[in-house]
Amino acid sequence: MPDTPPSVPDFTQWPSFPFEGDLRVKQLDEPVPFEPPRRGEADRECTACNAPDEAYIWVGERWRVRAMDRPTGLPMVLILESRSHLDLGDLPNLLAAELGVMTVRLERAVRSLDGVARVHVNRWGDGSAHLHLWFLARPYGRLQLRGTFLSLWDSILPPISEDQWRENLAMVAAWLAEFGGRPLAEPPRIQWQAPSSLSPTSPANAAEEPEEESVSVIEAADEIPESDAAADLSDASADPSEPGPAAQAGPSPDDASSSSSSSAQNSAPEREEEAEVEPENAPNDQQSATRTPQS
Repeated sequence: MPDTPPSVPDFTQWPSFPFEGDLRVKQLDEPVPFEPPRRGEADRECTACNAPDEAYIWVGERWRVRAMDRPTGLPMVLILESRSHLDLGDLPNLLAAELGVMTVRLERAVRSLDGVARVHVNRWGDGSAHLHLWFLARPYGRLQLRGTFLSLWDSILPPISEDQWRENLAMVAAWLAEFGGRPLAEPPRIQWQAPSSLSPTSPANAAEEPEEESVSVIEAADEIPESDAAADLSDASADPSEPGPAAQAGPSPDDASSSSSSSAQNSAPEREEEAEVEPENAPNDQQSATRTPQS
């Protein structure tokens, strides 16, 4: 007698559910006896540990913040990582307290951007053993994007402009630098040069430039659990869908020279405030949160 397929759950009727039409629930696979190692476990290399500071938009003594390698549908998608190779349950008390402080600071920084109503903070951890928290900005007024499907909408919505994306990255990096650390993201340069030609781009030339396929935030950070066959590959770069450490985010190649000079000028004491996690310094954070950093 064939098994009766399970009924479609009620959340498919929610206004925030991104899809419509006829749907059916997949058949649930049998559980595996042993789960494959994540990146950073067993003999698998850790992508986060091998990534240089230049791949991030802000770096501190114990934490780093990175972005996607290109704009996506949401105003901002950021990832907070610890420098130490630890998972959430492995954090000592000092880093656990700092994680709370850094989570609040980064949420405030993202929420300070124009057009952001809420910031969703998520932690999955099925793809990497290195602690990383996701910060997803929901656009203001987009009530259909509320709730648990925001990460899916990010790959459905048209990407925001490159200039707006880089400006948002620079604003968040400067906001965090108010409390210490080093900002690495810079705003886009002003195109002040006069155009060489006033004629519009011909449709033929425009067609030659292929559009990049959108990648969901979960796919980009390899949050999707891997199959047993893929888990046997110790070289993480063998997966073409997996971005390299240097491609995550940070200064673009055009800004490399200006980023190097700004790093040299800021090479004076750049360590984070030692009182990050002291409760008595919480009012200072609250006062600083009301200021908008100058990009």
